[in-house]
Amino acid sequence: MSAREHIQPFFSKVDFDAELIRKLPQQGPRYTSYPTADRFGGEFRMGDYLEAVTRVRSMRSRNPLSLYIHIPFCQSLCYYCACNKIITKIRSKAETYLGYLKREITMQARLFDGMHQLEQLHFGGGTPTYLTDDQMGDLMAHLHKSFRFVSDSEGEFSIEIDPRTVTPERIKSLRAQGFNRLSLGVQDFNEDVQKAVNRIQPKEQTLSAMAAAREAGFRSISIDLIYGLPKQTPETMAETLDSVVQADPDRISVYSYAHLPHLFKAQRRIADEDMPSSETKLQLLSLCIERLTAAGYIYIGMDHFAKPNDELAIAQAQGRLHRNFQGYSTHSDAEMVSCGVSAISAVGGTYSQNVKTLDDYYDRLDNNELPIERGIRLNLDDVLRRFIIQMLMCNFELSLRSIELGFSITFREYFAKEIEKLREYEKDGLLTLDDEWLTVTPKGRLLIRNISMVFDRYIGKPNPAAGIQPVRFSRTI
Repeated sequence: MSAREHIQPFFSKVDFDAELIRKLPQQGPRYTSYPTADRFGGEFRMGDYLEAVTRVRSMRSRNPLSLYIHIPFCQSLCYYCACNKIITKIRSKAETYLGYLKREITMQARLFDGMHQLEQLHFGGGTPTYLTDDQMGDLMAHLHKSFRFVSDSEGEFSIEIDPRTVTPERIKSLRAQGFNRLSLGVQDFNEDVQKAVNRIQPKEQTLSAMAAAREAGFRSISIDLIYGLPKQTPETMAETLDSVVQADPDRISVYSYAHLPHLFKAQRRIADEDMPSSETKLQLLSLCIERLTAAGYIYIGMDHFAKPNDELAIAQAQGRLHRNFQGYSTHSDAEMVSCGVSAISAVGGTYSQNVKTLDDYYDRLDNNELPIERGIRLNLDDVLRRFIIQMLMCNFELSLRSIELGFSITFREYFAKEIEKLREYEKDGLLTLDDEWLTVTPKGRLLIRNISMVFDRYIGKPNPAAGIQPVRFSRTI
């Protein structure tokens, strides 16, 4: 019997062991990439990216394209936010940005012309719905002119929305413009919590947006929550979860709030005395898992839940789930092209990130250059470890034999030091390790970042190429 037969990840449960979580406090990456973004270096520039595209063009196989569009603008500041955003009510800034964004999109489209179909599109930010309906329509028309989209029934075309910035009519327009998946930022329905983070968003506003999305024919609706916010208690969280379950979204993301006011200026506006204790935060996490799984949602991993018939849950059951900069995905074989300030692409065995300020972004494009500031070219060891971390993060198991055949190594020799650490986790009940399989237990699923870090050879080491000391990550739980 294979590990996949006996663990049944599609229906397996996650065991919340508070004592074990307290025993293993750790800071670590979320592994939306490996190597992680802090390993990118400034020596990687546009020429390196063009070489990666050339390698992709020379391959006989034609992987599909995944396209990410970053819209950095927001009309108001949410105190918890650590995203790369620009708070402004001067709408002309968005018009200028769109002009340059379309130029970058055209440059990228020419590089991949005639090669690939676009199967996945994601608009993130910031607030993508900061754009007016006309601006969004014009941008989508430009994208369809630039890339060959698969049909609406085949593709996954998603957008993040702030329910405070849209009307039911605008949501119907987004569907008509080509989006078929919708992600709504909610964070918490409690009014006191909303005031503490400067995001006043009545529940009725969110429910109205969801109703409009269903009426417009969106294929999937997702809700984002955050636990660990100021003023949150188990009682208020329970009320929010009840409302979310009743709203019946297809997917739910429950992110852990990382309070790092020394790094993010906006978080300094949050009063320390309003923050829940570490113990309360554990209770909040436990409550989220208990309520959502009891309501029939499958725990996908990390902070993602989905209905059993959702594509994410099905992909995990079939062993083809993937993880990228947008979180969990069903498009594991896609070349990921990203446009906009700070956006990160993953093409041809490389990662590349755009400049982070508007001025730099405009300057590069004015010089007819892709606005790439830094990146990394993966070596064979990086590819091997990335594959292992992907398998653990997505499927919670690893076939040692498949690794040995795929990468021509002897697992126990290549990862001798890592196995010593894995044995410690095995004693804690987080995993089992035999001659053929590394299998994460239901108890270990919540600590999957800890387990994945065992295979990260960069953790805790400075990055001379970037000129920085080791990055301080958020807590794994």
